[in-house]
Amino acid sequence: MSLYRTADQIKTMQIRGAGTIARAAAEALSEHAKSLDAPDIAAWKSEMQTAARVLLDTRPTAVSLPNAIHVVMQSMENAKTIPEARGAVKIAASSFISSSRNAVAEIGKIGARYIRDGFVVLTHCNSQAALACLLTAKEDGRDFRVIATEVRPWWQGHKTIQTLHDAGIPTDLIVDSAVRFFIKEVDLVIVGADAIAVNGTVTNKIGTGQIALVAHESRVRFIVAAESYKFAPETIHGKETLVEERDPGEVLSPGIRARLPSVRVRNPVFDQTPPGYIDLILTEFGAISPHMAYAIMRDHPGWQIQG
Repeated sequence: MSLYRTADQIKTMQIRGAGTIARAAAEALSEHAKSLDAPDIAAWKSEMQTAARVLLDTRPTAVSLPNAIHVVMQSMENAKTIPEARGAVKIAASSFISSSRNAVAEIGKIGARYIRDGFVVLTHCNSQAALACLLTAKEDGRDFRVIATEVRPWWQGHKTIQTLHDAGIPTDLIVDSAVRFFIKEVDLVIVGADAIAVNGTVTNKIGTGQIALVAHESRVRFIVAAESYKFAPETIHGKETLVEERDPGEVLSPGIRARLPSVRVRNPVFDQTPPGYIDLILTEFGAISPHMAYAIMRDHPGWQIQG
């Protein structure tokens, strides 16, 4: 698959999920490097930088994307020849993809320990890290039930319930707005993350903040499962995480909107959950308080964008 096709699939939500996007971008850069030709190493690096910008421009919120691109692009900085640079990019991309998958597996092991027999666990969207916690708990022999939201307008909850069904985990699908009604049945909430700021604020799929508020009011533990490359080091310098708004046509068809000219459709993809509503963040390096987000950025900088 060409890099430009990958970029288009990320932008149009054919490739989605922060971890999946990051791995797809790393793989696309590796494949692009393999086929890219240029008269000299300087021109080759310039062309690779252009390709990286194409990928960076696809989704503005999920920090996993720029972190993955940074890891791959940084690997070629000291290369003196095109073959050397190609080899460095291939190794870096492969290492990132492998480490990303290993991180999800490790988070699954950690998260499974919080799921007890008889629990009802609520999850939102289609987080691979959150699902890893549920799937590992099932593999460990725990007997529990899941409540999954449908997640409009892209219905990511349908992918989640398919995964849970295939694993033999009893699951209830609910509309997003029914969380408050069902929270009385819930023992634990586990969600993923698209970006985590230095102060522990979590940016995740729209609706996450409301679920966190309801859980907080109901004294239900709220846990975020997130690989370390979802931490946003640029927030140390005051940069805010942008919240992407997508085409209103994903919510209401153009034909209906044409009949309602005074109606504006808003379609934010993410919202932000303050650290006060989060009990734990699970990373591949262990479970931390949201207020320890800086420690992840400081102690595990391998993914991170500098400056």
